[in-house]
Amino acid sequence: MLFSIIIPTFQNYKYLRMTLESIFKNSEFKHQLIVHINGNDSLTKKFLDNEKVEYTHSENNVGLCKGVNTASKIAKADYIVYAHDDMYFLPKWDKFFLDEIKALNNKLFFFSATQIGPLPIKDSKPNHINFNAGENLDSFNESYLLENYNNLNFYNLQGSHWAPHIIHKDLWNRVGGFSEEFDPGFGSDPDLNMKLWNEGVRLFKGINQSRIYHFGSLTTRKKLNIFRNNGKKTFLIKWGISIDFFTKYYLKRGDVYKFPLNDFKLSYKNIFDYLTCKIKYIYSIFFKY
Repeated sequence: MLFSIIIPTFQNYKYLRMTLESIFKNSEFKHQLIVHINGNDSLTKKFLDNEKVEYTHSENNVGLCKGVNTASKIAKADYIVYAHDDMYFLPKWDKFFLDEIKALNNKLFFFSATQIGPLPIKDSKPNHINFNAGENLDSFNESYLLENYNNLNFYNLQGSHWAPHIIHKDLWNRVGGFSEEFDPGFGSDPDLNMKLWNEGVRLFKGINQSRIYHFGSLTTRKKLNIFRNNGKKTFLIKWGISIDFFTKYYLKRGDVYKFPLNDFKLSYKNIFDYLTCKIKYIYSIFFKY
């Protein structure tokens, strides 16, 4: 087994089935699949049993972070892939991950696949490809996607697409996986990146050729209706800077990838935003921000 692919799910059987079937069909190598089932979901359990897919289970919806951490305890491969339960994996996605890993001689990396999806791009530095092959499973045109995905122009991304991502299991264990104070999941991706940064990782790269289609609105954390965390505030209090500051000045997210990042340094270009973060940090400690 080359990778251990971990997917948390919550009452999303049809999309999860599509996700797993795309992995079966479009992967170059054999992988360990681990699903974490949040809450009661007999359809998903039956499907996973029939397909002989491993899974962990929690009686209640414990959220994305705890669910993924639970599943990671039975990971057997050296590399952990985290993905959502509404992603279609495109051909050779895993080969392009492996090619990047083979080019290195260390474990200090964070690679992510390139997301394609129907959601409009609002940022001046897009971090995904806008291409509509269906806004939901009923309108999903698989053949149209397969005919066109390789012709969509993009680039190796500096920073991260967040998910699906791959890191070495030793690094995952060293930082403790996802931080469960971010459950049900909002803010957990940049928090993981910050923990990796503090472990010396400077290679954060979105791999252009490794591609997936993401419906973008039906993942575990977005379907939660029992609680919702303030990930921005949690990140700010934990790290003393905002998520936006971290992704812009540390990860330089959205730039074209050229080389591993340098250590962060204060400069005239970021000092105002840095001081603004500190003011918000102090305010959030003493008041409700």
